[in-house]
Amino acid sequence: MDIPKIVNQQKSFFNANSTKEVTLRIETLKKLKLILKENEGKLYTAIYTDFKKSEFETYLTELSLIYNELNDAIRNLKKWSKQKRVSTNLANFPAKSYIIPEPLGTILVISAWNYPYQLSLIAAISAIAAGNTVVIKPSEISNNTSKILAELINSNFDKKHLCIIEGGVETTTELLQEKWDKIFFTGSTPVGKIVYKAAAENLTPVTLELGGKSPTFVLADCNIKITAKRIVWAKFLNAGQTCIAPDYLLVEKKIETKVLEALKKEIQEFYPLRENINENYVQIVNERNFNRLKQLIPTDKIYYGGEKIIENRSIAPTLLQNISFEDNIMQDEIFGPILPVITFENLDEVIAKVKKREKPLALYIYSKSKKTIQKILHEISFGGGAINESLVHLSNPNLPFGGVGASGIGNYHSKAGFDTFTHYKSILHKTSWFEPNIKYTPFTKLKKKILKFLLE
Repeated sequence: MDIPKIVNQQKSFFNANSTKEVTLRIETLKKLKLILKENEGKLYTAIYTDFKKSEFETYLTELSLIYNELNDAIRNLKKWSKQKRVSTNLANFPAKSYIIPEPLGTILVISAWNYPYQLSLIAAISAIAAGNTVVIKPSEISNNTSKILAELINSNFDKKHLCIIEGGVETTTELLQEKWDKIFFTGSTPVGKIVYKAAAENLTPVTLELGGKSPTFVLADCNIKITAKRIVWAKFLNAGQTCIAPDYLLVEKKIETKVLEALKKEIQEFYPLRENINENYVQIVNERNFNRLKQLIPTDKIYYGGEKIIENRSIAPTLLQNISFEDNIMQDEIFGPILPVITFENLDEVIAKVKKREKPLALYIYSKSKKTIQKILHEISFGGGAINESLVHLSNPNLPFGGVGASGIGNYHSKAGFDTFTHYKSILHKTSWFEPNIKYTPFTKLKKKILKFLLE
C-alpha cells in the first residue's frame, strides 16, 4: 500500500468534517459489528491456525470484548459527543461556558499479536466513536489473523475512513515517519520507547499499552482453593501470553506448601499433559518465543510441569519454587506459561522490593483483610488490578484500562477510550450587551480591591 497516499486521503476525509457526524460514526460501528458476526467462522479458523486457540477461548478473550465495546459505544455515543455546559465564575459574568468534544484527526493503531483481534479493534472502535479516521497496523507475528482482519476491513470500509496496513518492522517504521494526530501502541516496553521517540519528532500524542512483571500477593488469610483456581485460570489462559497475567506470586511463607499443592491440583485437573494441543490450551506463538521461554525455566527449581513439546510449540503449565527476585526469570516479563513463586514473611519488606522495580501493568491481591488490601493498594503504584480475582478487571467497561510508568501511558475502553481520542475544546461565550470596565486602564486601587473580591 502507498502509505503517504492513504494518510493524505484520511486527512482530507477528516478535514471535510464527514467523521464529525455522529450518525456516520454509529453506522460505521454497527457495520463493523455485522461484518464480524457474519464472519466469525473465518475469524475462528485464522486464530486457530496461529495459536491453536479454540472457538470458546477466542470468543471469551477476543470477540466478546469487541462486541461489548461496540455495543457500549453505539449505545452511549450520542451522550458522549454532546456539548457539555459548565458553570462560569463571577469574574467572567455575564457569560456562559461549555466544553465541546472534538476528534483529534487521523489515528495510527499499532497492535500486538497475543490477542490480535481485540487489541487491533477495541482501540480502533474508540477512535471511530470519537470521530477520527483510523489506520490499523496489526502484528505480522500472528499473520493469519492479520490477513483475515485486513480482508474484512479493507473490503468493507472506505480506506479514507478505516483501513488496515499489513507488514513487518519496515512497514511500522514507514508508518511512524508520517505525521499523525495520535498514535496508539500496544506491545513491549522497548518497542514502546521507539514509538514514543518517533512520535516526539512531530509532537504527536501517544497512548502506550505496554507490560511488565505483574505481581500477585497471596496472603495467609485467603481462600486457598478459590485463590488457586482463579490464579491458574488467569495465568495459563492463552498459555500465559497475556500482558496482565499474574507474572509471579508473592506467597506468605506459612501457606507456601498448601498454595503450591492447590495450584498443582488445579493444573492437573484442567491442563492435563497431552501430546497434542487441545481445545483448553494454546501453543506458543512462534519458535523464537518458544525457545526464549524454554531457556527461562530453571530445571532445578521446577515444582511441577516443565514438559515441552517442540513439534507443537507447547510448554506445559509450570510452577517454580524457591525463587528470589535475583533469579533470571524475575528480570523481564515472562509472557508464557511459567509461574514463579516467591515466599515472604514480612509484608513491608516484600512491598519495598516490588516498589524498587518498574511499575507493573497489573497487580492482584488475595486476602480477606481490608487493612492489608488497602495497605498494598496505597503503597504500590500499578496500572490496574483486582482483589481476590485476576485478569477480569479488563472486562468491565467502566474501568479505564492502562499502565503507569514503564507499563504504559494513558488508558482506554468504553468512555475512557472515547476520551483518549478526543480533544475537549473549552469555550467561554460572552454577551455583548454589557461590559464592566474593571479590566481596562486606568488601573486603580479600587479596581484591585474589586478584583481581589472576585478572584480570591
